[in-house]
Amino acid sequence: MIIQTQINDKTYQADLSKPIDISIPVGDVKCFYAPDLDMQPYQSGDFIGAVKKGAPVNFFNVHFNPHGNGTHTECLGHITSEQESVNGTLKAFHFPSFLVTIPLVKLENGDQIITLEQMQTSLPAKIPAGVVIRTSPNGPEKKTADYSGTNPPYLEAVAMKYLVEHGVQHLLIDTPSVDREVDNGILASHHVFWGLNEDETPYDTSRSACTITELVYVPNEVKDGHYLLNLQIAPFNLDASPSKPVLYTLESK
Repeated sequence: MIIQTQINDKTYQADLSKPIDISIPVGDVKCFYAPDLDMQPYQSGDFIGAVKKGAPVNFFNVHFNPHGNGTHTECLGHITSEQESVNGTLKAFHFPSFLVTIPLVKLENGDQIITLEQMQTSLPAKIPAGVVIRTSPNGPEKKTADYSGTNPPYLEAVAMKYLVEHGVQHLLIDTPSVDREVDNGILASHHVFWGLNEDETPYDTSRSACTITELVYVPNEVKDGHYLLNLQIAPFNLDASPSKPVLYTLESK
């Protein structure tokens, strides 16, 4: 199926039969010392919910942490006492987006970051609603890593401010978090993205429907440029949900 859409007064088309899945399955990666994914058949009396154990169906209990076990999409409830749900705040699921590859900058303290200057020089003048950041280097180990205790890469808060000032509503990135693994709970980039002061008071209420998706993986053969993003979430009434972001190549007409 071929569809057409307009971005900045230009007409593009996308082939929906050619999706580019940039999600990592739940359980394949790990961060923030989250428990491992655990899937066990439900048991009650003589019933064991597994076909290989003689049941007519597979009927499993699943235990996981959305933030720590795979690609996930989070909303402002991630950093508020209200814990707004991503299912309640995300009401649209298709967005024009731009994929950009950004080499990591290493600081003297060993931190690897994405800087404001890189944002300014890597993104187009008119930035669409969605931005997908593929950090470089981009090895396949990202799909199976245990990031716990490794101080993974993150964004400068001023780099996040640049995205917000240019109207980015949905940010996707291949790191465990947009903030430093250990930052004394400051979470500066998270607060900037959702327009919240550190005490949770909003200074920009228009950001309540915006999302951050972390732990994506974009294969190297996928070129930087404009895409149509389909942001799929599971309907959890929680601040975050496992998600399946899918890109479709946009070709100008």
